[in-house]
Amino acid sequence: MIDPRPLWDFSDPVASEARFRAAVDAATSAGDAAVLRTQVARALGLQSRYDEALAELDAVAADEPEVRVRVLLERGRVLRSSGDEDAARPVFRAAAEAADAAGLDALAVDAMHMVALTLRGADQVVCTREALARARGSHEPAARAWTASLLNNLGMAHADLGEWQRALDAFDEALTERRAASDEQATNAARWAVGWALRHVGRRDDALEVQRALRADLVAAGLSDEYVHEELALLEDPRA
Repeated sequence: MIDPRPLWDFSDPVASEARFRAAVDAATSAGDAAVLRTQVARALGLQSRYDEALAELDAVAADEPEVRVRVLLERGRVLRSSGDEDAARPVFRAAAEAADAAGLDALAVDAMHMVALTLRGADQVVCTREALARARGSHEPAARAWTASLLNNLGMAHADLGEWQRALDAFDEALTERRAASDEQATNAARWAVGWALRHVGRRDDALEVQRALRADLVAAGLSDEYVHEELALLEDPRA
């Protein structure tokens, strides 16, 4: 069945919606068209067009296991984006169970990570660790590809709890994964997170080194990042 990921630009859901609608029209199978329609709904949700997104999902013929999982997953995302996390959580759990039953590891990990994002505190940590273990143990490359994102989420969950050394450990692992994947933008974000956690564990000199090196690399690439500047302002302030 078609992989919709190459059609996504999450920074531009309007253009993504247009691509998915065109792909639906060009689809050569009902299953592919159904998968693509679930992504139309996701793009609508990212534009805060929640009623339209839910109507799109209601109209999808979920005759195949993967389509059923994707309908549940995107319905949960729309509910969460609209602010109803309590309604989204059981839908994500149903998506994870359906993906498990169908042997769809990557979608199961996706659904598990979304369940975690509807939780708080220690519950979020536990659920994120479960998704991470599933990703790392999977035979599917697409499932294993979730590892870096889940490590970042784990770091953020520990940070929310004030568990900064554990956050730093997770961010360090995420950075290693990002570098292995040769994704410069994601690697830079992971570098920032390591520096951020270093400041919070009291290693200010190390944090300063990380953020200065990151700023230099961004400048060399003609880029800038307000979060890097904010961290440097804190680290370079003699009153801090």
